[in-house]
Amino acid sequence: MTGSGRESSPPFGIAEVRGPSMVPTLLHGDQLLVHYGGRLRAGDVAVMRHPLQQDLLIVKRLIERQAAGWWVLGDNPAAEGDSRVFGAVPAELVLGRVRARYRPVTPGLQRSAGVVLSWLFSAVRPVLSDRSAARASRAS
Repeated sequence: MTGSGRESSPPFGIAEVRGPSMVPTLLHGDQLLVHYGGRLRAGDVAVMRHPLQQDLLIVKRLIERQAAGWWVLGDNPAAEGDSRVFGAVPAELVLGRVRARYRPVTPGLQRSAGVVLSWLFSAVRPVLSDRSAARASRAS
């Protein structure tokens, strides 16, 4: 994932998804609208600094707030690189909540009217919290 982090402190920023860890919610190449400093709750998708490599920004779903920080998981259970590997993410490393995603046009895609309408309908979507994912994780 690429993005600017919190260096300049605007309330909103843009980040880009790299990799498959949040499929199907987010795809490689999606652009994200991030609300920095917003209220965070279990089930939210958030941008954070990787706890073992803090110059790397990652995007994960917040599952549960623990004493050590947030337990986070990717939406793709087959992908690695979440709290199952590195443990809880300290709260100060969680930068902001993802509010929306924008899916760019695929290069070389045939531009028929149907394809363009389909893209327009699906290109910009809010990224919603999934409270059921947080509850299911705690139950297992």
